[in-house]
Amino acid sequence: MSESPAEFVRTYAHLSPVSAVPEIRLHQAAEPIGLWELTEGEFRSEQPPPFWAFAWAGGQALARYLLDHPETVAGRRVLDLASGSGLVAIAAARAGATQVRAVDVDRMALAAVEVNAEANGVVVAGELGDILDGDAGGAQVVLAGDVFYSQAMANRVLRFLIRASRAGARVLVGDPERAYLPRGRFEALAGYDIPVTVALESVRVKHSRVWELTKVTPATGGTGRRERTG
Repeated sequence: MSESPAEFVRTYAHLSPVSAVPEIRLHQAAEPIGLWELTEGEFRSEQPPPFWAFAWAGGQALARYLLDHPETVAGRRVLDLASGSGLVAIAAARAGATQVRAVDVDRMALAAVEVNAEANGVVVAGELGDILDGDAGGAQVVLAGDVFYSQAMANRVLRFLIRASRAGARVLVGDPERAYLPRGRFEALAGYDIPVTVALESVRVKHSRVWELTKVTPATGGTGRRERTG
């Protein structure tokens, strides 16, 4: 791959409206296998698959919710965890967030976030790295789209989200009924039927929900109290 990451995104992913969030346009791949082969040709097996090139159902649901309920993030500092294409971060910026930080471990995803934010006329601060063992950096709202796709990932993400909640953040996730979502810790806010790519999901529509983490208050004497966030 001789192009820069941003040039690669523009060349191999077509700018088009997102199915459930047509107000937002993303650089999206027509089909997954060819693009994956292109990225692996440069980065080989250690390179993550191109999650950034698709508008995943959980992210679409969360982005839809933010645009329909802008008061969720308006005037607040927002962290979009495992941002991928930047869809959720862009929705937060469009909904009036004062600052949006999009974090991902894939440098191609960060290029996609930059290119997609520019295409939608918003400002998003991309950050490369794994922050799951740290904290939310003062974010008032933490967002995560479609992150509970494996047991190992789910365990790390949940611990991070609980720490963010204890620090005072409101935590929302978008999830298309993945097996590893710890539903007992969340309350459903909304549900959407999201058109998806058959090659990725084996179906044409995924019912996806927006969930809010039950608020975890700071521990006192070794215990903590859970309550509904507002």
